[in-house]
Amino acid sequence: MDVVAELIVIRHGQSASNVAFPLADKQALLESGLTGRDADVGLTALGAEQARAVGRWLATLSADRVPEVVIVSPYLRARETWRIAAETSGLDLPAPATDDRLVDRLLGDLEMLTRAAVRARVPDGAALWEPATQYSYRPPGGENFDDIAARLTSFLRDLNARHAGERVVVVAHDAVVLMMRCVLEGLDWAALDAVVAENGPVRNASITRFDGSSGRLVLDSYNSVGHL
Repeated sequence: MDVVAELIVIRHGQSASNVAFPLADKQALLESGLTGRDADVGLTALGAEQARAVGRWLATLSADRVPEVVIVSPYLRARETWRIAAETSGLDLPAPATDDRLVDRLLGDLEMLTRAAVRARVPDGAALWEPATQYSYRPPGGENFDDIAARLTSFLRDLNARHAGERVVVVAHDAVVLMMRCVLEGLDWAALDAVVAENGPVRNASITRFDGSSGRLVLDSYNSVGHL
């Protein structure tokens, strides 16, 4: 088998940014109340409980479904989600590795800025949210969705080469979950829009599964939150 046997991609639990930025944007505030790097944003109490729910789901897996490889984004919210989930599961799970290719979309100069702050400081920054440019726009010092696709293509190539036939769990971010579908299914932007329209945004602590038993990774379930 030239691919992993199974790839499960889990979005991190609710983070402080997931709460602070929508509230700030709703009020058109220039500050979110959060400081520091995006990589250091942690989970909320709800996010920690969502991570425990992932752990309880893991505990229900049969022995032949328990993950053999775990790789997480180096961002705190992803690492904490897996730490809590693994502890809650009570299973003897592999130690997680981190991979920089699993980070959230890099926003460069727009990192940790509210929408009002972006509009005030970066002349073309609103292109980040415009339907016509949301995938193609590359903020200063950041990346667009083609850049995310490139790093995930590299990640998947290495993953399949190193862990062919093994069951793998990845814990990362909404952009990673969505773009895993884009890369593995060969979706264009219109098809990606259709995925979002049909399923809504990638939910916190959701589980997406790809089955590799056919010799290629095929979507089995997407954005599942039945365990929450």
